[in-house]
Amino acid sequence: MSLELASILVLVALFVIATFVSVHMGALALMATFLFGTFVLGEDADTLLSGFPADLFLILVGVTYLFALAKDNGTVDWLVHVLVKAVGGRIALIPWVFFVVTALLSGFGSVVPAAIAIIAPIGMGFARRYDIRPLLMGLMIINGATAGGFSPLSIFGTITNQVVERNDLPGSPVLLFLASFVFNVLLGLVCFFLFGGRDLLGKRDMGHGLEDVHGTGTDAGDQERDSGGTVAGAQPKVPRNDPQRRAARRSVQTTMVKDEDTDEPVTTLDRNRIVTLIGLIVLAVMVVPPLNQDVGFTAICIAVIISFFSPKVSKGAVSKIAWPTVLLICGIVTYVELMERLGTIDWLGNLVADMGAPLFAALLICFIGAVVSAFASTTGILGALIPLAVPFLLTGSVGEIGLIIALAISSSVVDSSPFSTSGALVVANSPEEQRDQVFKQLMRWGFSMVLIAPIVTWLIFVVPGWG
Repeated sequence: MSLELASILVLVALFVIATFVSVHMGALALMATFLFGTFVLGEDADTLLSGFPADLFLILVGVTYLFALAKDNGTVDWLVHVLVKAVGGRIALIPWVFFVVTALLSGFGSVVPAAIAIIAPIGMGFARRYDIRPLLMGLMIINGATAGGFSPLSIFGTITNQVVERNDLPGSPVLLFLASFVFNVLLGLVCFFLFGGRDLLGKRDMGHGLEDVHGTGTDAGDQERDSGGTVAGAQPKVPRNDPQRRAARRSVQTTMVKDEDTDEPVTTLDRNRIVTLIGLIVLAVMVVPPLNQDVGFTAICIAVIISFFSPKVSKGAVSKIAWPTVLLICGIVTYVELMERLGTIDWLGNLVADMGAPLFAALLICFIGAVVSAFASTTGILGALIPLAVPFLLTGSVGEIGLIIALAISSSVVDSSPFSTSGALVVANSPEEQRDQVFKQLMRWGFSMVLIAPIVTWLIFVVPGWG
């Protein structure tokens, strides 16, 4: 067996083991880098560490630190309140509010699962209050996070664009972002009309219950009650200090959430929230032309300045940096760099190029990204699969930009699978009595995306020859 093939089998083993065993994929990748590099290739530690992505490490730490502060000081909650208020009580627009909020978070740099972890508990609370199907709310949150996920400030976008830049491929960060955003908006429209959005049209919250604009008003006394006397679609009346309620809420918290046990909505701006909003605007301005400042360093600087204004609130933010994601990305990229030094990337690319059917090979790559990402981490897939496709892209057999966009979308829209982090977060935050149903529905939807997304993106972006 050649060393190139052996290194690929090790990479496949990383994804398989991490999928079925509770071992972190990033830690596995670093272990594989050390063992394979030291005992098979004979490399020393300095050579192994030369592949460590210090730039990505800084970006991941900086942006997740900044958004941990934004969540802890109430800036994110205030933004949700403002947008919900802006729709004027129109129930049908509330799922779209959460689409936009999650897109903003991921678009400004929040890791996609972290953005969903922040918004999903809030969104599911609104879904219960207004009798919105949990599946609809969950998919709108996931699609929103994915829509913003490929902005030039985001983690997905940064990973993709840096791989393109490092390999001297033609790229278009703006086109990648816009294509992903539009695709997910259209996907959101499909979800809205498939999963109960039409039933919400015409309903408004006038402050004293739901009202239908066609004249049928409903309030708590008229709504259907379940066997326990609870109003269907309304939040159950549970005391704040009830231990079961506190435990249930904390059981679904995964990252970047407040330590305080509070339910009061954030409806006003204070000094800390104003400073945070200004900081996010400054970040957006500083990292785009003509300034072109480093995203990671800029985010950390802004986060430190915010911390000076609110040291008590921000003291726990460092512990809420998305360290598992940092370890995942850095581990995978370090191992892929080892594969590149070994020559595996060129070897595999030549195999694909020699297939003699470049369009079929491009479709196969998109299917691989979709299938693996439905079970594993999208960030890990983007860090591993795009480099593997680089030699094939360099042949010029297909449009480089088109294939990169198709691969990025195919690997990300399947995050609605309940086996993916994003889908699992939605299931965990669904009402307990509907959790099994939501799991089955997300499984059907997620795996339909595994089949549909690669074909659709291939037809739209690859066949016409974009790039």
